[in-house]
Amino acid sequence: MPFYEHTLIARPDLTSQQAQSLGETIAQLVTEQGGKVTKTEYWGLRNLAYRIKKNRKGHYLHFNIDAPAAAVIELERTERINEDILRYLTVRVDKLDDGPSPVMLAKASRDERSRRDREGRGERELRGEREEQPKGEREAREDRI
Repeated sequence: MPFYEHTLIARPDLTSQQAQSLGETIAQLVTEQGGKVTKTEYWGLRNLAYRIKKNRKGHYLHFNIDAPAAAVIELERTERINEDILRYLTVRVDKLDDGPSPVMLAKASRDERSRRDREGRGERELRGEREEQPKGEREAREDRI
């Protein structure tokens, strides 16, 4: 069977649990059509590059699908009918990646960076406070004259 990567954007007013249950519904639909979903990723609520149906944000879901073409056609037909789905994209690939997608890797590194920054701020507080200078009595620098 051919391999597909399928990404969809759901409405932003859904909760993350509702968006993930939408993903489970889609996985069930693919299974009923004779395929299987090998990986499901919830990318979270993200900003859109431009407005889609008056929405500026959307819940992103990504699937790796191993299914016949008829299953993908039925999947896309169902998504066109569903009002919770703003956009979808299905791409046929030669092989499926087992590891996390680049979006999830970027999200993990961003989380790690922010955690490292929070730990680093504690060291700054130990250096001491800055001395305050009165606003009107700054030293005149020679290069500004």
